[in-house]
Amino acid sequence: MKTLEEISLSHKYTDLPNNFYSAQAISQLQAPKLAGFNKTLATLFDLDPTQAQRVDFADYFNGIKHLSGASPIATLYAGHQFGHYVPQLGDGRALLLGELTNSAGDKWELQLKGGGPTPYSRNSDGRAVLRSTIREYLCSEAMHGLGIPTTRALCLFDSETPVYREQVERGALLVRAAESHLRFGSFEIFYHRGLHDDLKTLHDHVIKHYYPELAEEKNSSLSLLQTVIERTAKLIAQWQSVGFAHGVMNTDNMSILGLTIDYGPYGFLDSYDPSYICNHSDTYGRYAFDQQPFIAHWNCSALAQALIPFMSVDEAKSALNTFMDYYKKYYMEIMSSKLGLSSPNDTLVTELLELLKKNKIDYTYFYRKLCYFESSQDKKNEKIRDLFLDRESFDQWAEKYRQHLQRENSDDKLRREMMLAINPKYILRNYLAQQAIEKAEAYDYSMIKQLHDVLQSPCDEHPEYDHFAALPPDWAEEIVVSCSS
Repeated sequence: MKTLEEISLSHKYTDLPNNFYSAQAISQLQAPKLAGFNKTLATLFDLDPTQAQRVDFADYFNGIKHLSGASPIATLYAGHQFGHYVPQLGDGRALLLGELTNSAGDKWELQLKGGGPTPYSRNSDGRAVLRSTIREYLCSEAMHGLGIPTTRALCLFDSETPVYREQVERGALLVRAAESHLRFGSFEIFYHRGLHDDLKTLHDHVIKHYYPELAEEKNSSLSLLQTVIERTAKLIAQWQSVGFAHGVMNTDNMSILGLTIDYGPYGFLDSYDPSYICNHSDTYGRYAFDQQPFIAHWNCSALAQALIPFMSVDEAKSALNTFMDYYKKYYMEIMSSKLGLSSPNDTLVTELLELLKKNKIDYTYFYRKLCYFESSQDKKNEKIRDLFLDRESFDQWAEKYRQHLQRENSDDKLRREMMLAINPKYILRNYLAQQAIEKAEAYDYSMIKQLHDVLQSPCDEHPEYDHFAALPPDWAEEIVVSCSS
């Protein structure tokens, strides 16, 4: 394990031309205070977790001291926001410090969120507020715990810096990590500016560092597009399977590596409502839960357009036509696994979801209860059945489910173990995040740690935190999150 002085960063992004990024000094926060620290990730980075106890720990991320090799930059990109192309965006409040390599050779980019204004801030302050920083810190680890590709966060800092949103709030700083923070919009900006040489430079950079297996392909550009399409389709299938709504799926929020990035107005489903809109700013429901697969497909078409100088239109269209097939394949595989089936069964999945919708059943709670379904004909599964107002319809579905399990020679005990390992008991419900935020605003960070610990293994039993698995209270429906969240 290393000390902060022994951690060293490199910076392959600065090997790209100067117009890909801007060097930017960190704007220091006033009186930063550690509000969350990811010991698991620190250990993965070969960083001794006790380093977080140092009085100068925050200095290494607040522009006072510097990790060896750190060189803060803001990266340039564009993107389609709510379907409209915005010709220049870029890191308005994010600074890429550099790349860390651990003893196993694994690499992560370390990025600050909330480190102050950059040339791409568009008259904004470049800050992140405490509530949004807590939401990202917790949810990125929750998604990792669910086995979904995502950025992660090493730590978060509260501060006394005033930040002005709808009201005055405290500024915060998040130190997040990912193999790469490159996004669809990183390609779009050079295509739409007609800078095809720069586009090719970025294309080659991505293949060299992140998809080296594609370098020898006959058409590496087409292979890159096809790979990103498949990764994205699988990612969205995973989102849908756990009831996760991103809330702002602009192309600048879509990872070239198929990661979940840029947590803002996200939400997990409580009662199963496919039309759920988690983002109060999304007036027309463009990014509603049930629209996510279609929007992801649309976003992939924007990426395909940006790569069109390197392939034919027909090749790009052919690749795009595979998106929904990949999505449906991965989605049905995951959803069938949630039912403990040995092979996909579209009918059982589809009919069950319709039942959950009709009866307004809590999505996560139901699947966890279903793990205890007994397939013997004399068992009525009352505890599951009583969740439904329309018990007769559930009985009809349960009989089809029971018959299917018997045809598969399913063993209740083995199936239960498998289902318990894939159907989480704990998710980051909005009301839990809100409670953690309210405590932190009173300088009590204990609930952040508790939720963070539980969400790292959401399928395990955590008896001391059973209350985190409770159904949401009535007031949870009043919580509003928006693009400022």
